[in-house]
Amino acid sequence: MSEDNVEITSEEDDLFEHYRIVIDKGQSAIRLDKYLSIHVAKASRTKIQNGIEAEAVRVNGQAKKASYKVKPYDIITLSLPEPPRDTEIIPEDIPLNILYEDDALLIVNKPTGMVVHPAFGHWSGTLIHALAFHFKQLPTGTNGDIRPGLVHRIDKDTSGLLVIAKTEFAMSFLAKQFSDHSIERTYNAIIWGEPKNDKGMVTGHIGRNLKDRKVMDIFPDGSHGRHAVTHYEVLKRLREVSLIQCKLETGRTHQIRVHMKYIGHPIFNDTTYGGNKILRGASSGSYKAMVENCFSLLPSQALHAKSLGFVHPTTKEWMQFDTELPENFKAILDKWENYVNHP
Repeated sequence: MSEDNVEITSEEDDLFEHYRIVIDKGQSAIRLDKYLSIHVAKASRTKIQNGIEAEAVRVNGQAKKASYKVKPYDIITLSLPEPPRDTEIIPEDIPLNILYEDDALLIVNKPTGMVVHPAFGHWSGTLIHALAFHFKQLPTGTNGDIRPGLVHRIDKDTSGLLVIAKTEFAMSFLAKQFSDHSIERTYNAIIWGEPKNDKGMVTGHIGRNLKDRKVMDIFPDGSHGRHAVTHYEVLKRLREVSLIQCKLETGRTHQIRVHMKYIGHPIFNDTTYGGNKILRGASSGSYKAMVENCFSLLPSQALHAKSLGFVHPTTKEWMQFDTELPENFKAILDKWENYVNHP
């Protein structure tokens, strides 16, 4: 099979590699799992079989068994977890707020300020280091069989829910739901201003800024980046700011932050996307003091991953999780409500 027949895209926001393979016209009939283990780099046959069982592998758009015999011109698509990074993860005893755990997965409520995955400038103190310690303490983890498996991630300065897979099958099963957009994710955010409509949808390709790769940008003409869709609903109008709920169809890096800036309503105190300045109301007097006090209460963007819903990999039952807003987030809302009611 020629290299031209394999397309690979790696998504940094959902931590999975996506493949599209067109079978050559001269290909002999061999098992699907064997074919993929030969042609997909760094993927073991076990990982391939888990992907097939989780229906994360499709042939001509349909799920097939591992024993399916591939045919010329078949089109195979699959989503697989990226290989583990080469960086050694040294377990660290960092407290975790675990809301739920079983043999397949766990749900963590991440605090603001915690980096999810090791990267440049953050080689320790991350959620992954904390999870490595947690798994090491489990009776089933002492032999090294369990390793933390990120299915998605949220920004360092965004708080809220994350699902962590504990098995290869769970990773593949959950990956398919992220790929199908059947995972239900809602965020609460405080934004500057009041949107004209109570509900809305923001679309537009998101990709890295062409001049500054640390910042994401929107490309409405689709010339760069990847398709992204955010649905929002206004929960509370507070004159100069609003509390909104966002539902994600896609999971691009900084998606909500970029989309809200694009429609003229940056997230409150979002340093990267311009929300850390007074964008509505007076820029002096008691109002200015109140806003600056809010900035100091929540020294990051006012964004919280509030709920998460998905089908469980083992039981196939729908799982739904929800969290309270962080205390400093609620304190800011109280200050704005007091401002509106007692101007």
